[in-house]
Amino acid sequence: MTSKAILIAFGATAFLSLAVPAAAQRDPAYAAARSAGQVGEQPDGYLGVVGAGSAELRALVSNINIQRKAKYTQSAQASGATVEQMAFTSGCNLIQQTQPGEKYRAPDGAWQTRSGTAPIRDGRCG
Repeated sequence: MTSKAILIAFGATAFLSLAVPAAAQRDPAYAAARSAGQVGEQPDGYLGVVGAGSAELRALVSNINIQRKAKYTQSAQASGATVEQMAFTSGCNLIQQTQPGEKYRAPDGAWQTRSGTAPIRDGRCG
């Protein structure tokens, strides 16, 4: 199954709920780190730490990524896709859904700050 087919099958809003567990969305530490540009979305569907980050921040990101991988695994098993396909498609959507001022990783690996224009995404994103 291609990333595009997965995107069509599940829709963009389903992937946000897939990738960012509700508890993480409500976590004030996550929200603060996101708005401060300390964390950002990555093309692989996982959250990344911008710069070195504190041990506490790295632990928070690791916990969120463990939850994301569990959701990707569950969805992959249900859809016949691979975990990597689910994660990639989610990464495309999560980067697209960033708000101005938030960080995301461009396909070249550089951290970018979202402006008012569309983010730079992998060409395979729909």
